[in-house]
Amino acid sequence: MLHLITNAWSNHEIAAELHLGITTVKTYIRLAYRKMGVDSRSQAVLWGVHRGLLDGDEVVRRD
Repeated sequence: MLHLITNAWSNHEIAAELHLGITTVKTYIRLAYRKMGVDSRSQAVLWGVHRGLLDGDEVVRRD
């Protein structure tokens, strides 16, 4: 799910792709934020980018 968030998928798109309800997706995202130590979607995206979850990450990855 974090891979999808990092690549700009909306909650509705994630729900449809994973065959989940929108409330379930929001709950999973909130739990992921806690585990990552972030408070917002933009912070979660940055977290994902820094860990190579962005498609085409060879452009932004720092080794």
